[in-house]
Amino acid sequence: MKATYQRYILNFKRPSGTSRGVLITKETWFITLEHDGKIGIGECGVFRGLSVDDVPNYEEKLKWACDNIHLGVDILVRELVELPSIQIGLETAFQSLILEDSFNIFPSKFVLGLDSININGLIWMGDEAFMRQQIIQKIETGFNCIKLKIGAIDFQTELNILKFIRKEFSVSDIELRVDANGAFDPDEALEKLKRLSEYQLHSIEQPIKPQQFDDIAKLCEVSPLDIALDEELIGVFFDNQKEKLISTIKPQYIIIKPTLVGGFVGSESWINIAEKHNVKWWITSALESNIGLNAIAQWTYTLNNKMPQGLGTGSLFTNNFPSPLTVKNGTLRYDIKQNWNFNL
Repeated sequence: MKATYQRYILNFKRPSGTSRGVLITKETWFITLEHDGKIGIGECGVFRGLSVDDVPNYEEKLKWACDNIHLGVDILVRELVELPSIQIGLETAFQSLILEDSFNIFPSKFVLGLDSININGLIWMGDEAFMRQQIIQKIETGFNCIKLKIGAIDFQTELNILKFIRKEFSVSDIELRVDANGAFDPDEALEKLKRLSEYQLHSIEQPIKPQQFDDIAKLCEVSPLDIALDEELIGVFFDNQKEKLISTIKPQYIIIKPTLVGGFVGSESWINIAEKHNVKWWITSALESNIGLNAIAQWTYTLNNKMPQGLGTGSLFTNNFPSPLTVKNGTLRYDIKQNWNFNL
């Protein structure tokens, strides 16, 4: 078996704002396996500034994985436990290699075009006019669940935007989620959560920065708004650590990004522990290209979670790879009439 890797830069169609800054490009890497005339492709979507594996020797680790591909996926994934984006790249590439269609990673009704996945519409940070424009566009195109990035502009302006939505659309019309990306100070977080809860939100993701365990546990206990942990899960590799985090903080939800938390095996571990503690969950992509998004979406479908998932990021880039993945009426679908064009 031969394994190679290659770097690729995704370009955003327009700068995309979060509380951590504005994104213009997104780095990613691809692993290609070749064996007996077959090809397997996997994406290692390292997220600079967020991934635990944003390390100086990242390419060196990729090279090691390719040089030692003969060890097999199980051993490689164990050896690379602190490099989750490489883990999922390897898992995807090996799964892709053993199937007749390199892009049919997890065969299901979804890949046959017979079913779809409910997803949320993502609203990026910007000025009030830009955010309103995005919201109207998402609603007009059939989304009934919207997720707003908050925490980078004036808080009152963000409340005004939520007020605008709720004035036009009730809870039964639109489910509203917000994502603070850790933007709130612990001392002010509860008051902000109280004000946000006036707009009948579904939940808030990561209101304060991760690893403030006493503060986030207290918030989860007293908040009038359900809290979903996101960045809190990054860098937690082992089951005993995951068990301690969930049992200590007691969140209402966790959000699982396979590229950031250990690939499919690591994600399934999070799911099992969350369900043991009656914590609900959903899956989110992490700005991968359509190669990684495809694998994550196909895997997500097999989990049979009916909540809206965070898988609507494929249209963000100017140089993404044409694929059958299609967003329609608030769902992600696999249009079998469309072809893949993976050309680096």
